This record gives sequence, structure tokens and C-alpha cells, in this order.
Amino acid sequence: MLRINRETDYATAILSLMAEAPDERYSAAWLSAERGLPGPVVSKILKQLVKGGLLMSHRGAKGGYSLSRPAEQISIAEVITAIEGPIALTDCIEGGGSACQYSPLCAVSHNWSRLNDVFYDALKAVSLKDMSKPLVQEHPVLREVGQRVKSAVS
Repeated sequence: MLRINRETDYATAILSLMAEAPDERYSAAWLSAERGLPGPVVSKILKQLVKGGLLMSHRGAKGGYSLSRPAEQISIAEVITAIEGPIALTDCIEGGGSACQYSPLCAVSHNWSRLNDVFYDALKAVSLKDMSKPLVQEHPVLREVGQRVKSAVS
């Protein structure tokens, strides 16, 4: 089963809250209380998001964290990558040909790579702003992903 980890889910929840008032600065304590998450976990996630370039950290009396750019310019793919690392459906995508002893003879590796590209593109097309409210059925990603999967495997 493909599944994002708990920290990525929390990061998305924290960032979507920040996207509601993107010009504000937020403390780790406030975000923790508002989302009902453990403080140490929120602090760890915020540091990863700063390192990933999605948040800025501000020192001083009016310090805290803020989005590094507008919410519509931050993709869910970036959030996942900041917390979990590169998006790869299989080991052979993440590690290349050296990840598997059978790669020189593998017929499915290329197909996994094409499917991974479609999956990544779909996540890249959904912004943090999109995630801060329910996606409508007509959202381009929801409408087109099936077509892109079909074209990737044909």
C-alpha cells in the first residue's frame, strides 16, 4: 500500500492552516495547539519545512514561521519531498539501475518510471491552497489523472 507518513499528513495540515492567513507569522506552540498535535513533532516538522524551502523562520519578538511563497505556488509534491525525500513508487526509481540486481533484465522498470512521473505530476499540480479546502470534482488533476495514467502505460 502506498501511504504518506504521519509527519507528512501533519505537515499538510499545518501548512493548510498557515495558508488561510499567509502573511501571518506562526509560533510552533500556536500551530501545535490549533491542530492538536504534540509540540515536539510540530517543531520537528517546521524545521524540515524550513530546510525544504517551504517556510521561513523569523527570530525575535515578532518571530515565528511564515510561508516562503504564496500557498498557490507550493505543491503537495514539495511538501512530501521536504518531509519524506524524493517521491518514488519503487526502489528502482529512487535508486536507479543499481537498486536492483535484476534491472538489466527488467521489463517493468521503465513502466514504473512512467507511472511515477504521472503520480509526481499529479501531486505537483495540487497546491497548498487547493488542499486548504475540499477539491472540487472538476479540479484539473482529478479530471486528468486517469487519462495520464492510461497514456503512460500505452
